[in-house]
Amino acid sequence: MLSTEQVDHYNTEGYIVVPDFLSTEQVTAFIDGMDTASAGNTLAEHDAARMEMEPNQPADGTQVRRLYEPCSKYELFGEFSRSQKMLDAVEALLGPDLVYHYSKINMKPAGVGSPVEWHQDLSYYPLSNRGSVSILFYLDDATVENGCLQVIPRRHRDELLSHNTDGFFQGRVTEAVDESLAVPVPGNAGSVIFMHAMTPHASIANTSTNPRRTLILSYRRADAFPIYAGEMTHKTEVHARLVRGQFPQEARFEDRSFPIPLYKDAIVSLYDLQERSREGKMAAN
Repeated sequence: MLSTEQVDHYNTEGYIVVPDFLSTEQVTAFIDGMDTASAGNTLAEHDAARMEMEPNQPADGTQVRRLYEPCSKYELFGEFSRSQKMLDAVEALLGPDLVYHYSKINMKPAGVGSPVEWHQDLSYYPLSNRGSVSILFYLDDATVENGCLQVIPRRHRDELLSHNTDGFFQGRVTEAVDESLAVPVPGNAGSVIFMHAMTPHASIANTSTNPRRTLILSYRRADAFPIYAGEMTHKTEVHARLVRGQFPQEARFEDRSFPIPLYKDAIVSLYDLQERSREGKMAAN
């Protein structure tokens, strides 16, 4: 369970870091599970339904960029997502009625790990209220050099920053970001970051010789219902499930209005969308 001081920090700053949330044994087990899931896949031949490869490598390269939905595809991670320790911590932030939303593992291999530009998670999946938390577990020691998370504190209570160009969703903030306000969030392996889904965040490319693997889980209040935004709503909701408490009989609405992402084309992932956005492929023709 999180302390009152930790919950207050989350509510005020939009995030909180908890060192040693995972034991050394859990970190080792998760890395072994990731290695097993990734084994035998190359850029030329890989299971595209389960993973995304780093694009800038030879055809026989084995660098994985992301594993999709580990908590639904592999019991090791699924059991953890349902564990009492995990749900007790989430309940301290969101209340007793909880929905598991999604999970992923970002690999950031040494020397090639892709950057992630500034964005706010809730921009991807609008909800009837802001009761959503993204949880990042460092499975390696995370430093600025190997691409640790960066956040802009206290921005989670304001309106959503623009993520659009020519009316189309870009998956990244498209207005000016005052990076002087950014705070790097390093941590040792086993540390966890609980981050409000409206907190702007990013990470630079991994230019070090060390990997920076991160397990990411998302939960939301049960009264935070998805706002339909086309095919992407189906994709983000397919694994959603009640994990504690009960579904309410009413949705709770927090904002008078909230931007709905309009996608120009189908996308594979945040990485894919941001890369195509940088190349100008997601704007109007």
